[in-house]
Amino acid sequence: MQIAYQSSTGKVRDKNEDAVGSFSNKKGLVLAIITDGIGGNNAGEVASQMVVSHFGDSFQKTDIDSLDELETWFENKLTEENTTIIKESNTDSRLHGMGTTIVAALIDGQQSLIANIGDSRGYIYSNGKLTQITEDHSYVNELVKHGDLTPDQAKNNPYKNIITKSLGINDDSVADFKPHTAALNDQILLCTDGLTNMVDDSDIEKVLAMDEPLQAKCNLLVSIANQNGGLDNITVLIAQYDSEVKADE
Repeated sequence: MQIAYQSSTGKVRDKNEDAVGSFSNKKGLVLAIITDGIGGNNAGEVASQMVVSHFGDSFQKTDIDSLDELETWFENKLTEENTTIIKESNTDSRLHGMGTTIVAALIDGQQSLIANIGDSRGYIYSNGKLTQITEDHSYVNELVKHGDLTPDQAKNNPYKNIITKSLGINDDSVADFKPHTAALNDQILLCTDGLTNMVDDSDIEKVLAMDEPLQAKCNLLVSIANQNGGLDNITVLIAQYDSEVKADE
């Protein structure tokens, strides 16, 4: 398993409220995670960094050795972290209303689960084709699902950044989970909307198809998003299956 990531403040924002990390536990299972903070002042940055740090530190100490067990751990951790964010938000006025999206890949060899809350996305690149595997929890996506907007209309809708679900705002901390069984050289792409709002899926697909190191692909995706305007923070993570055996075997 190869993993690389890159993050940028973008061309417009004063600070980067995204956070990213990848972690392995004692049994070689992998957790890759991206968060995109929401909230005024620096509250979004606090929430996003808190989630990645807490999830990573906790996961590295576990001896979980199955994906089912990892999914249960992740669900429990979401509930715990949601409570922590709300508590911090209620006790410090500077952090009032903070929250974050989350998208994560839970990986056990060739088996993985992509989990998300909010509009940060998970994609699979396999056999030359890029497929979005997560579903945005957003107002505009609800309009698309109900037939009130076409996908093309949704791309430029002024309400596209309104999310309907996040970690830390209310008691709903339930993520969607999508399974994927990987073939050799499949790639998982996790990203914030700072990438997908600036770069079309077809252009993302072209980058992932390149015969380049993963870090170079991450850097290029961020660069393209900035060249196209960089209107938001941009964070990307790519995980590639380069072996068909588990890391601890």
